Amino acid sequence: MKPTTDRMLIRIKDVYLFIRDRGIVTTDDLVDAFGITPRTVQRDLNVLAFNGLVDSPSRGKWTTTEKRVKLTS
Repeated sequence: MKPTTDRMLIRIKDVYLFIRDRGIVTTDDLVDAFGITPRTVQRDLNVLAFNGLVDSPSRGKWTTTEKRVKLTS
């Protein structure tokens, strides 16, 4: 894979773990924690939501779903 693809996948995994560890987070929490733009956060969340890993219980807030995930390094 290209280095940019690797970075993106690692970041998306880190975003998922951040949300899982904290329960419910806001989009702004993710922007601050990862130092990325709101648009990048939204793209990452779209990937996670498309795969059924996160859900938005209310606008701008995110939590993980009950879907089981096998994490690898």
